[in-house]
Amino acid sequence: MFKKIFKYCKESYDELVHKTTWPTRSELTNSAVVVLSASLLIALVVFAMDFVFQSAMEVIYPN
Repeated sequence: MFKKIFKYCKESYDELVHKTTWPTRSELTNSAVVVLSASLLIALVVFAMDFVFQSAMEVIYPN
């Protein structure tokens, strides 16, 4: 049983070190900027939709 666990750990390590392609720092930075920009854009769209819906509800159901 321990041989199987050791073999699994060794193969996992070998795959991560030798077979996996890791992004460069610039690729990672560019991806992070894209994700941040998309997140901010989606947040602004949701905020605008919420504001419009709230305004419409206040017109329909005044206090």
